[in-house]
Amino acid sequence: MLESRPSDAFQPGDLLNNTYRIEGLLGRGGTSDVYKARSDISGRLAALKVLKAEFSGNEDFLVLLTREEEMREIRHDAVVRYSENHRSPDGHVYLVMDYIEGPGLDKKLKQGPMSVDDLLIVARRVTEGLQAAHARNIVHRDLSPDNIILENGDPAKAVIIDFGIAKDTNPGAQTIVGNEFAGKYAYAAPEQLSGQTDKRSDIYSLGALLLANFRGAAPKAGNNPMEVVENKGKPLDTVGVPEPLKSLIDRMSAPVPDARLQSAEAVLAFLKAPEIGPGKPTSDTLDQGIDPDATVIVPVRKPPLSKPKPTPKPVPKPVPKPKPAPKPAPKPKPAPTPEPKKSKGGLIAVMLVLVLGAGGAAGYFTGAFHSLLGPQYPAADPYTLIVSDSADGPPQATGYVPSEQILGGLVGLIEQRGGVAELTLASGDIAESWGTDVLATLAPLEALDEWRLIIKGNDAQLTGSTTKKVVQSQVMAAFPNGLPGGLKGNAQITLRDVFLASNKLTPIVESFADCGVLQLPGASAVGYGPETPVFVKGRVAKTSTRVGLFDALRKVVGERRVVLDLEVLNPYLCLIESHLPKAPLGGVKVVYRDGDMDELNPSGRFFVGENPVVDLILPTEMTGGYLTVSILDVSGKVYHLLPNINRQGNDIATLRNGQTGPVKVRVTDSQFKPQQNGALVFRVDESTLGKSKIVVVHSSKPLFGGLRPREESAEGYARALQENAESDTGSIQSLDSRILITTNR
Repeated sequence: MLESRPSDAFQPGDLLNNTYRIEGLLGRGGTSDVYKARSDISGRLAALKVLKAEFSGNEDFLVLLTREEEMREIRHDAVVRYSENHRSPDGHVYLVMDYIEGPGLDKKLKQGPMSVDDLLIVARRVTEGLQAAHARNIVHRDLSPDNIILENGDPAKAVIIDFGIAKDTNPGAQTIVGNEFAGKYAYAAPEQLSGQTDKRSDIYSLGALLLANFRGAAPKAGNNPMEVVENKGKPLDTVGVPEPLKSLIDRMSAPVPDARLQSAEAVLAFLKAPEIGPGKPTSDTLDQGIDPDATVIVPVRKPPLSKPKPTPKPVPKPVPKPKPAPKPAPKPKPAPTPEPKKSKGGLIAVMLVLVLGAGGAAGYFTGAFHSLLGPQYPAADPYTLIVSDSADGPPQATGYVPSEQILGGLVGLIEQRGGVAELTLASGDIAESWGTDVLATLAPLEALDEWRLIIKGNDAQLTGSTTKKVVQSQVMAAFPNGLPGGLKGNAQITLRDVFLASNKLTPIVESFADCGVLQLPGASAVGYGPETPVFVKGRVAKTSTRVGLFDALRKVVGERRVVLDLEVLNPYLCLIESHLPKAPLGGVKVVYRDGDMDELNPSGRFFVGENPVVDLILPTEMTGGYLTVSILDVSGKVYHLLPNINRQGNDIATLRNGQTGPVKVRVTDSQFKPQQNGALVFRVDESTLGKSKIVVVHSSKPLFGGLRPREESAEGYARALQENAESDTGSIQSLDSRILITTNR
């Protein structure tokens, strides 16, 4: 939380509406601030969005906040729940919404690339939330990483927040903030720039943010409005993105709306059966086994026992409607119940005969005899239940249960441990002992650090972990033949080390070392503790290497943070790097200037059309020996700046020309000045964009046994370094270098 200021609308400890106690400030925005608060009545946490004082009397912003409150009609776990607006006695207007604990995707973006698996889970979850909003003709318009929170850090619990500039596309509806552009340039769909927005705009934004979190960097929109418009007309760059995420992003973010996946339903269909490229289905579907992300959850509702309850209407995938109560038959049978009581079978049959014979069929259909027959609940298909307990949050239970008895037992178990249960009574195609089997499965799990039980029908998965071998053994011993009763599945309880040994990471890091050795600084002698981040330092040849390394580490580091301090070069530079001699720094400074403007360029970044000038500043103590200066070009060429056929004098005495102290030596010159001493001239064109490297070698004798050609391939230069390594290594005293970057404006 942020530090409070005297100017803030509310301070920690303030009580609003005799209900909400302010605990701290979560964030500051342009028109509103968001506070964390707790209900003094229920203890429930809430987030309060407070309109800044200067806007509290502005009717437009009051309408904005009121319309945002109306989003409470969207009921889905992937959409933040709003409740009501209030005005404090001193005039501050605020909106109450659910408080979601967890990092936003914007925080994950700053931490680095996310794994493909996690992003596909986020895509499914957020799309389900959009489906719920779009079903009510509500378009978010500002879908971006900072508007999606991962509850407790779980991608499967992504929640869309901040519908502040959402658009109601129902006929005649008032649109928040009008039809003008609303959103963030980096993630907005091209049509939003001209005020045209529909459901496909949210699909584009979701595709753009998935790409951003895969890359670990937001898409570059442009430096001015003209560049933004131009860039928005181009497809997003998905080169290097693995399938099926690449095809998903490509089809979600096509610049032309008609070329995109047209709806949230279409996105979900793709996620269920991905198509790699145009019209090429893949067998690598995302719907293998039990899919927790496809589960639709509705709040607990206890149906009355007097008559069958209408089908619950969860969002976005409605639960199938219940079949109407069976008509009386000549030979009536007891109504099926999830937990039938066989001892009453005879009595039930007699009672039905009496009811029908006496004209009392209405008593049966109104539920008057449910105390004997058992209540009739709506059917649920699929019949799902998820119960979990994580290391950083309370236990939770969501889904369906077959009877009041099982409902009470499960709610009691979860609430006893400080958790929350959102369960619905329903009938389904499940084993008679299903409910008691679930409770029996949960009974031995309390000693685990974390666990998760996922059930779909009678198929179940139980996973968990602990740091104690004895606990692992005890829990596994409780399931010698798989899960109990009618549940089909096994328990997988893993033993987790408190410390992560460095030698578990070393092979992974080494397998991605495509540009020299990668280091793992920061680990103690016993490895990485539970809160110790994993740092990797070095160089890699490609961005895809960086992403692959991040994904591979994430699979084994647990909750630890991964920080990659990696310089991305290119394959040619890495080839040369592997053959350059090992030598200390010599103190030679490489200074860049703009040849056209005759100005310093401290960044070392040059744009197409510019003329890079390179100066060397020799340190005072460097008075003897020879300099060998080369530029390793991004295109795979090596240019030898000193010595070369036009400038053979590279001994330091000649270069100093009698001067003492620091001396400037120009090795590439301005096009507008007469070239002296054979200095080369370069101008950046579009064929050489990327990173090049200036290498300065100080040696006691000339290298390579003579002059190299002015220009050669990286492979040829690497071969020359290798062939002369033995004769030259003893004479090399130092090596200095600096990167030069060429790019489009």
